[in-house]
Amino acid sequence: MPDSLSTETAAPNLPRLRGFIADLTRLVERHGDDEAAVLDAGRGLLAGLIAVDDWLPDAYARPDPVHYRQYLLHCDPYERFSVVSFVWGPGQRTPIHDHTVWGLVGVLRGAERSQRYDLQPQEGPLLAHPPEILNTGSVEAVSPRIGDVHAIANALADRPSISIHVYGGNIGAIRRSMFDPLTGRRKPFISGYANAALPNLWDRSQPVHHAA
Repeated sequence: MPDSLSTETAAPNLPRLRGFIADLTRLVERHGDDEAAVLDAGRGLLAGLIAVDDWLPDAYARPDPVHYRQYLLHCDPYERFSVVSFVWGPGQRTPIHDHTVWGLVGVLRGAERSQRYDLQPQEGPLLAHPPEILNTGSVEAVSPRIGDVHAIANALADRPSISIHVYGGNIGAIRRSMFDPLTGRRKPFISGYANAALPNLWDRSQPVHHAA
């Protein structure tokens, strides 16, 4: 008999995620040193993944009543990229933070409010850009080259939102910074992940209920 974790994490179309990871691996192998090419092609791959909401296991879509959750879905064995689901309860948001690597954010469910910031040459108040609402299906890119400092919040007051993030490294293990909006002062952090187990992408014994 399957245990409760196996039952909960089974998804009707997990091969969709497996195919996305295979395509992303090929992309990074071909263009890993060309960030612009990775972001351009990766944006299309992520848009395709989030276009149909039939693949994310329930165990990696659970909100927490107090804090947003960051679930690792896959990390490349050479840590060239990672795929993460972020789950936001109503009113939840990140602090202002950076990434230090390229990243793509695609909204799978709900809507998110993205607020970008520029740092002063020396410490001082952060310069805020106009906020953007990212609706379901939207994809945005970040990197130190094009803009790396932002805060993300659930734009919905009555239900969770979920976004799928792809980063150019093992994001949960990277030393990054949070920023005080009034002083620009940095506070180092390493985010880690909310889960201790990954989705099982490789059990092909289970029937596929939907076409990938």
